[in-house]
Amino acid sequence: MQMVAFDEARHLTKVHEIYNYYVANTTISFHTAEVTRDEMRANVCHPNPRYKTYVIEVEGEMAGYALFTQHKNKQAYDVTAEVTVYVAPERMGNGIGPAAIMFLEAEARTIGFHTLVATICTENERSIRLFERLGYEKCAHFKEVGYKFGRRLDIASYQKVLGE
Repeated sequence: MQMVAFDEARHLTKVHEIYNYYVANTTISFHTAEVTRDEMRANVCHPNPRYKTYVIEVEGEMAGYALFTQHKNKQAYDVTAEVTVYVAPERMGNGIGPAAIMFLEAEARTIGFHTLVATICTENERSIRLFERLGYEKCAHFKEVGYKFGRRLDIASYQKVLGE
């Protein structure tokens, strides 16, 4: 597995496809309707170069993507990034998620982030177990903040302090 910088021309179509799979079939994403290519582009192409998107490649094929996004739009939060990983459904269970998160942590230290946050729907037990296994601690639980597929959904935030 290797992580490569996101290239819009090469990667946007597959990133869009992966994300919309999760929109249509899961509560992993809180979008209730598939996003357009332009919306996807806005999600993965941040104007601030600190917030980057990476593509996960396995044997030369895209197996998912991972990114840093802005945690909050206030200057004091600039030491924190939100981390997100989406693995292509057919590639789940092959150790891609943990490797992608460890890569993001190493990059975060290089970029200068002090803390990483992951916000996860509590129905996504697989992702919760993954982040906990990698040392992320639950720091918040928001009840019934989403509504999808006829269900009220909770989210939980997990954080890892990387240090200086």
